[in-house]
Amino acid sequence: MSQQIVIVNTGCANISSVKFAVERLGVQVDVSDDVNIIQKADKVFLPGVGSANAAMASIKQKQLEACVQSLTQPVLGICLGMQLMVESSEESLTDNTDCLGLIPGTVNRMQVGDLRLPHMGWNTITPVDDAPLFKGIDAGSYFYFVHSFAVALSKYTMASCSYGKDFSAAIHKDNFFGVQFHPERSSDAGAQLLKNFIQL
Repeated sequence: MSQQIVIVNTGCANISSVKFAVERLGVQVDVSDDVNIIQKADKVFLPGVGSANAAMASIKQKQLEACVQSLTQPVLGICLGMQLMVESSEESLTDNTDCLGLIPGTVNRMQVGDLRLPHMGWNTITPVDDAPLFKGIDAGSYFYFVHSFAVALSKYTMASCSYGKDFSAAIHKDNFFGVQFHPERSSDAGAQLLKNFIQL
């Protein structure tokens, strides 16, 4: 039986690249900001690009906040989508942005010493044991990152990455999963991760 896969149209993401990456796996996918369609989906992607406050404003304007918070099926946040899953982000210069609060944690500016921000390019990650999204992906596989803010390591970290210092490359709590990197731009390892998510 084919699954209903939905990408939430947050109004602030390059959705087509995620859509094409999922379609390349031979899976049909809908892009929607319709609460009923999102709630009925078997799997939900929450992509995001840009700033947390703009993304949260768009999500609230589309009345999607309560919808996403109430989902019980597997949800995968990508890049900013992952950052929106935690409690707050310090990305806005004036005050902290309240995020969706699905997973405990905050988004902070990366402290990278003399390294360049944004952290942009390929980097290896270290998954925790038995992380379901990383099944069949070799340790030391490279993923593609573009970000200047990150979530610190915690008990919800599913994979870590090091750039200046260690941060959460992936997080997980209950049915909510998030990856800081772009699986849709991460070659075979990224495709395998998307496949693992769809097969959860």
